[in-house]
Amino acid sequence: MTTALTRYASLQHTDNHIHIEFSQPHSILSSAVLNGGLVDAQHLLNMKVPKQSSVDELPASTLTNYCTAEGWQGKAVGMMTAASMKSFRMAKVTEQGIDIIVLVTSGLSNARRTGDLAECRSMTSDPTDVGTINIIVLTSAQLTASASVEAILVITEAKAAALQEANILSPISNKIATGTGTDSVAVISGQGPEVVHYCGKHVLFGELLGRLVMDTVASSIAWELKR
Repeated sequence: MTTALTRYASLQHTDNHIHIEFSQPHSILSSAVLNGGLVDAQHLLNMKVPKQSSVDELPASTLTNYCTAEGWQGKAVGMMTAASMKSFRMAKVTEQGIDIIVLVTSGLSNARRTGDLAECRSMTSDPTDVGTINIIVLTSAQLTASASVEAILVITEAKAAALQEANILSPISNKIATGTGTDSVAVISGQGPEVVHYCGKHVLFGELLGRLVMDTVASSIAWELKR
């Protein structure tokens, strides 16, 4: 089933993926495996992968092949998670004509606190653990590049606050976790006409964004903890 998110974006949620398709390319700032960084794209994918896989394939290739198999045309930004798609939670708020939408999937099997001793001791090694908290934020407003970066700061703080309130501990330090070792985030700028230059904690956009992320992450991890 397809759900309209904004005038230009629609959502498909299945047992295997969360897929947002844009009727025209949107600016996306992300830490995604496929086409991360700041890019214009027509798709955003959060793909479910097995906790254990014997397939010897680069993650970006896996995501690209999945998009091809689904018949999605155009550039895609792609994330991966071993978390169940049943952990998916979405929330939306509209204020002064601007939509903010938050989408979250969560797994907690590799919860970590910032600064914990890392298992991978090479500066260029890649983590292999699973249990990702993936957060996608979409707004109907146009975000400046600096506002998108500021949004990621707010999202990260909100995620850490949700984990603190749920008393999620890192097995490494036995202190409150601030995330997992493989979290990913994406901020999608809309088509306007409103333009947002600031979204920190002193402005209404940042207040609403932070609250929405905290509530949505809390709801997602609550499902994960109960299963």
